Amino acid sequence: MGAIERLIQQKQFKNEHEKAIVGLLYSANFITSSQQDAFRNFGITHQQFNALRILRGQYPNPANLNLIKDRLIDRNSDVSRLIERLRLLGCVERITCPNDRRSVDVKITEKGLSILAEIDKANETLFTTELMPLSQKELIEFNALLDKLLTAYEQQLKIA
Repeated sequence: MGAIERLIQQKQFKNEHEKAIVGLLYSANFITSSQQDAFRNFGITHQQFNALRILRGQYPNPANLNLIKDRLIDRNSDVSRLIERLRLLGCVERITCPNDRRSVDVKITEKGLSILAEIDKANETLFTTELMPLSQKELIEFNALLDKLLTAYEQQLKIA
């Protein structure tokens, strides 16, 4: 009996595809939960962290909400609310576009950059602990397999 069978107390799966999907979803949920706990120490959520990273990548330039939405890992997030919560925390500022007052750009603040710098310092454990059982060679293989899956998903998104 494999680990996923033990963890969810299921004796068998219909096929290897189902087992792989369930194992991947379980692993993703485990990683998300443990990182969410870590981000709580910095006063932000997992989605807010992702938005701040996007904005740091644009810094010193602002970004519009569509750019942020397109780059978020969790595409189901309500970007407007997410950005508003970050604004209330002082991590971002909204900039009204001078040419179109309905359009709003967002820019990361010094506080937002500071929070990301603190997270970067904790990066060694924050982003490696969950994958520690894998060797460097296995991580390279794992990343290659993920890239293969993501390339297929990317093609599906282009068709849709």
